[in-house]
This record gives sequence, structure tokens and C-alpha cells, in this order.
Amino acid sequence: MADAKHIQVYDTTLRDGCQSEDVSLTVEDKVTIAERLDELGIDYVEGGWPGSNDRDAAFFKEIKKSKLRHAKIAAFGSTRRAGIKAAADRNLQLLLRAETPVATVVGKTWDLHVREALRISNQENLEILNDTIAFLKKNFDQALFDAEHFFDGYFANPEFALACLRAVDDAGVTLIALCDTNGGRLPHEIEAAVTAARAAVNCPIGIHCHNDSEVAVANTLAGVHAGAVQVQGTINGFGERCGNANLISIIANLQLKLGYHCVPPAKVKTLREVSRLVYELANITPFARQPYVGRSAFAHKGGLHVSGIQRNTKTYEHLDPELVGNDRRVLLSELSGRANIVYKAKEFGLQIDPSNEKIGVLLEELKRLEAQGYTYDGADASFELLMLRTLGMTREHFNFVSFRVFDDKWHEEQAPFSEAVIVLEGPDGARTRNSAIGNGPVNAMDSALRAALVPYYPNLEKMQLVDYKVRVLDNGVGTEARVRVLIESTDGKRRWGTVGLSSNVVEASWQALVDSIEYKLHKDNVKPRSRPAAPKLNGAHPRSKAAAINQVSAAKV
Repeated sequence: MADAKHIQVYDTTLRDGCQSEDVSLTVEDKVTIAERLDELGIDYVEGGWPGSNDRDAAFFKEIKKSKLRHAKIAAFGSTRRAGIKAAADRNLQLLLRAETPVATVVGKTWDLHVREALRISNQENLEILNDTIAFLKKNFDQALFDAEHFFDGYFANPEFALACLRAVDDAGVTLIALCDTNGGRLPHEIEAAVTAARAAVNCPIGIHCHNDSEVAVANTLAGVHAGAVQVQGTINGFGERCGNANLISIIANLQLKLGYHCVPPAKVKTLREVSRLVYELANITPFARQPYVGRSAFAHKGGLHVSGIQRNTKTYEHLDPELVGNDRRVLLSELSGRANIVYKAKEFGLQIDPSNEKIGVLLEELKRLEAQGYTYDGADASFELLMLRTLGMTREHFNFVSFRVFDDKWHEEQAPFSEAVIVLEGPDGARTRNSAIGNGPVNAMDSALRAALVPYYPNLEKMQLVDYKVRVLDNGVGTEARVRVLIESTDGKRRWGTVGLSSNVVEASWQALVDSIEYKLHKDNVKPRSRPAAPKLNGAHPRSKAAAINQVSAAKV
């Protein structure tokens, strides 16, 4: 704290963040996150409230086994109850059992809460605050105080709110965190109240904001501008109601924009990685538009923007995405210009003259397809294939002949299943018929398609579909609506997305599946292996190809 440029970071993801209605972390999850926060360089990790549930109590036992290098673990609780001494309060005794170096307690600083919630006098509340902190100071290395509803309290009754701060300051509190608990205050109010608080006490001041007015990060920065030396928040802004202040954005803003030191400079590049880890453990899909670390944070779609960043990235980016571990993306859509095409070509390893007439052809085809409902924002692989086909740079790996898909359910208790039958013409001109059973039509088609091609291209064995999304495009037409299918595939080394569009969901899925296979074969650039002369067809006895094909209808589904 001696360094005026250093701002302490206090993380409460494991406690306040878990109050989010869609977040539930196991003890193992919490330990993993705490270790990762320590590696990031976070100063304090609040582990939970040992007096509230068994899971938090278990965390404090498990985290002792971790060899944290920097972060101090804090146990959270509340001030003692009215009418008893701090040493006799059960919740404070549970804090002691957590055996952490830091204790953080929340207490009332708004006279409305003292009067309506606690139903005690203002004077008795001051005594509770002082007695609690004095007790904690004797038993912990550090005792922090969360001044609950301080900003609401300050603007309702500034004399009492500041008296509450002086009560804990007189007891030797390590730091007071001023809390905008309801999340309703605005930056100019935060700055004024923090300034008043700093003038009223000798101890350091921190800032803890909620996001109900969507200004929690701005309020936190305002608090720092007014002299707060500690910021509190959660990774990705998890928290009750609309969430807490997002530490990812706070750290990036303070360190990269305002020149403060929050975490080691080299660790700022891991912010996106930390963000994704917490999303993954919380089983929540990452927010694509999250500032700094979201997938769309540095995505460019308009042709004017892409043209600008090709000349100078500062034209349409406030920050180099690599500084926070993110990357730049150029999207393709009906808004695209020639610059988008040239940029994507370079991304794919192709050098194209901007004056090449085929760029115009590709651009018109792209706009035509997008008008139909195709989208390439999440299907770069399909666009790369479209580009290569337009430029005449692809080769045929196989030819489609026909497919059929059957869905069966034989009795009420049995789960339905699907069977796909596919006829293809291989790279050697031979036709093959393959069938496969799956838990749905897409799974069955995927299995049958790869079974037909693996004899020619063994590299397809390691490929698998990892995500599948369907979106209905025509509202109001019911089952006749067109659907867009987005598929994500992987071979263990890379992931790629493909797209299909049709009024038939099976056909749309087929388009995306075929593109996924074609992309893998294009990227691997392998020559087809000769197929065995007399293969068995899915375990059946060998039969002539003509006989096999005659049993398959060539009609599309």
C-alpha cells in the first residue's frame, strides 16, 4: 500500500459470485479457481462464509493443502449479534475455525437497516461494529470491514454512515470496503462519498460495487480515482441479481488504461484464460460480447472497419487484443467489403491481389447466401471452402450419390433411434453404401459418412462433432420454416465451424457435416488410400456394388 500506484485486488467469486442464480461450484471447483487466482496475482481470495454452509467450511480445509504463493485467503462473516459480546458470537467463532489469515465481516452503515432490519439503536450498532473488529484484530492477521449499503446510507444520513466507519477505524480495522450493495449509485456519487470517507478515517479504503445500474466497473474506477486502494469484485461479474463488478474489466482498465499496478504485467495476458476457466467450471456459456475477453470483443464485420484495421489497428480497436490474451477476428456477412475477403484470405494462408476480379464474384455470392439465411460468423471453415471453390482451388475428395434416414421407436418405453444409409462415390470412382445407427439422425449420418470415407482417408478417424446448434429462421410459418444448422468439429488439434441451411433440418445438417469433412481433408492435404477390393458392408456378407446400390433409394430426405 506504500506504492500509490498499487491497487489491491480482492476477489469474491467464491462467495459473492456463487450467489448468482446460475452459478454453483463444488469444493474442487473452488479450490481450482483459488489456485488460478493466486497464479494470476490476486491479493485476496474470499473463500466463502464458513458459518453459512458445509461446502464453504470444507473449502477452508481443502485450500490449506494448496501452496499459494501470493493470495491471502479470507473468510467472510457478519458482525456479532446484538446483546452479546463478540467472543460469544457463534458466527465469529466459526470464522476462527476457518483458520485464515484474513477475516472480512459485513456490518450495517445505513440507519434504515439499523432501524428496520436489526431494530436496534444507532448507538448500539456502533458498539457492535467496534466490538467485532476489536475481537477480530486479536485473532487474525488482518480484519477487513465491508460497509454494507454505505453509499445509500451516506446520502440518507452522512453523519451516521461516517460514524460507523470511525467505529471500526477506532478498533484498528485493516481496511474498510465501501459497498454499493443495491448497485443503484452512479459514478459521481461514488466519488463524492469515497472522498468524504477518506477524510473521516485513517485506515485505507476499498470499493465494492454491484451492477444493478450497469455501472459497477465505472463506479469502481470512480472509487479508485477518489483514493480507494482496494477493488473488490468477481471474475466475469458473477453475483446476485445483476452481478458484481467484473474484475476482468477492472484489472484491464486500471492496469492498461490508467497505469496502476494490480497484477504482474505478464499475467494480464492470462485474463481471457482465467475468464474462460471460471465460465467452464460454473458450466456457463462465455458471454461473447464481454469487454476485453469475449469472443466478439475484437471482431470486425463492416467492410469499412476491416479496411481501417488493415492499415492501422488503432482505427477501430481501443487496445491490442493480445494484451489480454484475446485475438482479432474478421467476420464475413452481407456487410462485408473487399477488405474483409482479402483479410480472411491472408488468415487462411492465401495471398490474393485486392484487384482480383474473383473477389467481386465471391463477395456477391457471399451476400446472396447471407440473404438466404446462411451465416459465416461462426462458420469460418464453410467460408474458407466457399472461397477456395470460387477461386478454383479445391479438389473433389468424394461425390454424393444419395442418403436416407429412418427414425424408429418400437414401443413406448424404448428410446427412439435413427439409421442413416449413405451412398457415395469415392475418389477412385467406386460407389459404396454404408449405414449406421445413432441416437438421432445427425449422429447416424455423421457415423455413416465417416465410415464410408475412413477406408480412403484414415485421418478422419480422429475427427468428431463437438457442438450442434439449430436456429429457426422464418417466424410464423411453423414446421415449414427454414432452419440454419451450425456444427463445430475437432480433430484434437483444432476446432472449426460449418453451416448448412434448408427447410429440412436433416438436409441442413448434411450440408454442415459434408463441409466439416471437406475442411478436414483440405487442411490435412492427404492423398486418398486405395480402398480394399472386396470390403464387407457394415458386417454383412460381401455383395456386388451394383446390388448394394440398387437397394438404396437415391431420393433426398
